[in-house]
Amino acid sequence: MSGMANKLTDFIKSAQSWPEEAQEEAVASLQSIEEEMRQPYELTAEDRRAIDRGLADAKTGRFVSDEEIARLFARFRNE
Repeated sequence: MSGMANKLTDFIKSAQSWPEEAQEEAVASLQSIEEEMRQPYELTAEDRRAIDRGLADAKTGRFVSDEEIARLFARFRNE
């Protein structure tokens, strides 16, 4: 079993000792996630535009350099 599966199993065991109201909330949250995971994601118009922009950039050879990516990651790691 993966580390994440072990964590989930531990939380479920722990949740059995929670007050019923908290258990109901946890079940509702998990049911909502399960429903989302079972349905295919439907692209929005903005999603499609972003994909089209990315494909157009790739076709013209327009890519971000490794150095720019490194700077971006460094900036967000430090915030």
